Amino acid sequence: MPYSRITAGLMLLGMISSAQAAALKHIGVSLSDLGNPFFVRIAEGVEETAHRIAGPSVKVTVVSSAYDLQRQIAQMEDFITRKVDLIVLNAADPVAIEPVVGRARDAGIKVVAVDVNATGADVTITTDNLKAGQMSCQALADKLGGKGNVVILNGPPVSSVIDRVRGCKQILGKYPGIRLLSQDKNGGGSREGGIAKMTEILSTYANIQGLFTINDPTAIGAEEAIIQTRRKRMIIMSIDGAPSIEARLKDPTSMIEGSATQSPDKMAQLAVEVGYQMINGKPPKQTTILIPPVWITKQNVKQYKGWGSGAKY
Repeated sequence: MPYSRITAGLMLLGMISSAQAAALKHIGVSLSDLGNPFFVRIAEGVEETAHRIAGPSVKVTVVSSAYDLQRQIAQMEDFITRKVDLIVLNAADPVAIEPVVGRARDAGIKVVAVDVNATGADVTITTDNLKAGQMSCQALADKLGGKGNVVILNGPPVSSVIDRVRGCKQILGKYPGIRLLSQDKNGGGSREGGIAKMTEILSTYANIQGLFTINDPTAIGAEEAIIQTRRKRMIIMSIDGAPSIEARLKDPTSMIEGSATQSPDKMAQLAVEVGYQMINGKPPKQTTILIPPVWITKQNVKQYKGWGSGAKY
């Protein structure tokens, strides 16, 4: 469901009068990594949208699972005990989280999955990650002229990352001249992980021309590793469109050439708005809402308006 088609549906919010609307008093938010600016922006966006819709008295409780399933299950149980109205969930494990999601829904709580799938959630709102991976690796293949040694620096085994890598491999597989040297190193989606895993890769492979990373923190860490080990330059493509990558794209010396954007602000806004509609008996027509990525490069980054662009209607 393209993002542009959602706007008209969300106008229903204006049709819910204060007399008719169910109260939105408390939102529980469980995100994977509050050390990642992407998830910080989701948390901030949820709070901002909640206050806009329900007023300053609405409570927003934000916690981090640190990709730990048992920790997230405990967080969800706490939200159920607190009788929150809505849970915004970035699942640590999209399948194993299902039982506690079911308990939340049995308790009358609406559950909106963001960024990654969560089995049993009422609705999932995420980037079109397959397309993002395709965009990034098509640009990589084009820059390489369809030939060369390429590495994929992977991440946590959640649906968004899996789809990005799948999209990338779909594109790379079209080029017989491209050799994929490594694809299973998990950098954890962080700068530190990018440094560590790219250093491992560089110790194994001497000749690499291209690199795809599953997000921008990983790309920045990988670039640091390449510089630290004094290896030859390579072409780096990524996904996020984060503020940190904007700076790298504006730097002519950076090896990072492009990033397929996400929009944590839009994701958070839609999560609260769609959740509020569901609380008021208006479920979305589709259970998966995809936000299309935009491709930014060194050539067009000055026109890019960042994560905050288009966040409000």
